[in-house]
Amino acid sequence: MRLGIAVTDPNDWTAAALLQAAADRGFETYVIDLRNTDVAINEDVIISSEGLILPTLDALVVRDVGAGPMEGVSFRFDVLRQLEMQGTLILNSPEAIRNAANKYHTTYLLAKAGLPVPATFSVQDRDKAIEIISDLKDAVVKPVFGYKGKGIIRVKDRKMIEPNGSVSQIPWEDQITQMIEQWGMLYIQEFIENQGRDIRAFVVNGKVLGSIYRSAQQGHWINNLSQGGASAPCRLTSSQEEICAKAAEAVGTVFAGVDLIEGPDGTMVLEVNGTPSGAGIYNSCGINVAGHILDYIPSKL
Repeated sequence: MRLGIAVTDPNDWTAAALLQAAADRGFETYVIDLRNTDVAINEDVIISSEGLILPTLDALVVRDVGAGPMEGVSFRFDVLRQLEMQGTLILNSPEAIRNAANKYHTTYLLAKAGLPVPATFSVQDRDKAIEIISDLKDAVVKPVFGYKGKGIIRVKDRKMIEPNGSVSQIPWEDQITQMIEQWGMLYIQEFIENQGRDIRAFVVNGKVLGSIYRSAQQGHWINNLSQGGASAPCRLTSSQEEICAKAAEAVGTVFAGVDLIEGPDGTMVLEVNGTPSGAGIYNSCGINVAGHILDYIPSKL
C-alpha cells in the first residue's frame, strides 16, 4: 500500500505515531506537506508535491492541512477533493474536515442529528449579538474557525472574564464590536457550568478508543491542554460513548476528537475535531490510536 501522511509539523506526535504504525504494517509511506502541492493543468491534470504524483497514493491520512490565507487553504482542500475524485482514499474526507473545522456548521449537524448541544446563536448584527449575550447571562463567543482555545471570550453578568478568571478592564461591548467587524458574524454559546473540566474522547470507526478529562488551571475556565490544562484518564458511561459515536458520524469523520461537557442538564457536545492529536489519549491512557486508524484503510480500498 502506498500511504501518504499530510502534516506540516515534522515533530508532530500523531504523525510520528502514524509513520511507525505504517512501518509496522509494511506500508510504503510518504510524508506530505500540502503547502508544497502544485497542480499543472494542460492536456492532463498533474497533482504533485515535491516530485511525488499524489494520485498514485492509495490512501492519504490528513493530520493537518496547514494554516494561512484563505486562498491557500481553499486550494489545498480543493486538491484533497480532487484526489478523492481520482480514487485516493482521504481520511478524514475533505468534507468531514471542513464540517468539523466550522464550529457553526458542526453545531448545526449535531443538533439535526438529535445530539445535545449548548444553546447556540450565530448572528451578523452587533446589536443582536449584545442582546443575546445579555439575555444568556453567561456566554462564550468563539471564532468559527478557531482552535486550541484561542480567541474565545466569556461574558458573565455583563462583564468580560479573562481566561484566568479575572474581570477584564475592556468594555465587553467594545470587544464584541471589534470581533463582529473582524469576522462579519459571531458564534455565541451559553456557558455551561461545570466542574472545571471537559472531556476529549477519541473515536475511530464508530468506537471510542479512549477518553481524557481536560482540567483548567486553578481559577481558569479554558480547559484546553494547549492553554495550560491538565489531562487525566476518563471512563465514559455507555450513554456518553453513544453520544461520541453519533457525533463523529454526524460530522462525517472516520476518526475524531469529540469534546463533551458535563453540566447541570447532563452531557453535551461542544465540538468535533476532524484532525485530532492522539498525544493526549496516549499520554494519559497509554492508548495509541494510530494503528486503529490505519487498520480501517484496507477494508475501504
